[in-house]
Formats: sequence, C-alpha cells, structure tokens
Amino acid sequence: MLLRDNVYESLRSDILSCRLAPGDDVREQDLALRYAVSRQPVREALLRLEREHLVTVQPRQGYRVNPISLSDARDLLRFRLALEPACVAEAIEHAPDKALKALDDYRCFAGDHEKFIAYNRAFHSALAHASGNRRMAGALCDLIGQADRLVRVSLANIRDHDPTRLVAEHVELIEAMQRRDTRTALRLIKAHINQTEKRVLPALKRNAVIVEERNA
Repeated sequence: MLLRDNVYESLRSDILSCRLAPGDDVREQDLALRYAVSRQPVREALLRLEREHLVTVQPRQGYRVNPISLSDARDLLRFRLALEPACVAEAIEHAPDKALKALDDYRCFAGDHEKFIAYNRAFHSALAHASGNRRMAGALCDLIGQADRLVRVSLANIRDHDPTRLVAEHVELIEAMQRRDTRTALRLIKAHINQTEKRVLPALKRNAVIVEERNA
C-alpha cells in the first residue's frame, strides 16, 4: 500500500473511531507528526476525507472534523436502507453455499461495547461482500464504517442497548439467507436497519456534539 493510502486509512480510522472527535480542529503539521510523515500525504488524505464529508477545510485555520448532524445521520441510515437489502438479495441469488455458510461465524458474540462495534461492522461487511457485487459492497462498507461513528457517539445515550437481542436479529437473517428465503431476509434486514435508526437518532439528540439540522 502506498504511503498516502496508509495515511488516509489511519486518519479515516481515527475519525470514525472518534479518536479524533466530531468538531476537533486539526492541522497538517500536527497530523504529520502524529503519523510520522511529511505534510504532503496528510494534505492528500484530508482532501479525500473532505470529499467524503468527514472533514471541512477552514481557510487559514486548518481543518475541522465534521460534527455529526441529525440530518446527515438520517441520510446515511436511509441510504443504507436502500443499499443493504440489495446486497442481501444479490447474495441469496448468486453467492455459493460456502459463502453463506461462512456467515455462521457471526452467530455468537461475547465482549464489551467496543468489541461489539467491531463484530457488528464485520458482520454487515460480510453481507456486503457476499453479494459478489464489488461496487455495491464498496459503497455499503463505506456506509457501515461511517455508521460506526454514529454508534460510538450515541452509545452512552442508547437506552436498552442489548447486544444479545441484536445478535439474535443477525442469526435470524443468517438463517433466512442460508435457506435462500429472499422475502424473509429482506423483511428482516429492513426491520433491522429501521430499528437501528429508532435507537440511534434519539440517542444522538441527547449528545452534546450533535449539531443542528441543516435547514435549521
């Protein structure tokens, strides 16, 4: 992997994991020291992240990690609602039995909140890649990664967060996909994403780092 790609991946990971928090001001020189590189690959990474709406250029002041707005969070989850069922349908129609059997790796989970975020990201990424459609999988994995930031920011304010129930929802979906029951699988994945929106958006409203709606 090229140096500029390494810097981009590291910086993007730091933003999505909230090691660089929403609203943080960052400067090229500070980031160059952080990643032990020159400013050029940092600048290139920041420009890529600007296109992904994760940072904003502040003239003569550096950059700011974009705050999370409720409207952007809603847009992200609605886009996922459109895309992830399509990936599930493609997987059911085209994935070999071996690929669907591999989803059994996600039937169980044990660990803390941070490990659950990693487990959840890996499961939904596996659904994306099972589709066999690289463009859809790439777009969905990007959405899933960005959703990690929403979950981390909202987790302390999510009421009745129950990993056991969420894993049970995953297991239901896995079983429907392995039966190649498209109708049931689509119903389950849509309900799962809708429930995520119902949990996350109210929790975000209770968090101080969330900015006002775009049209406010």
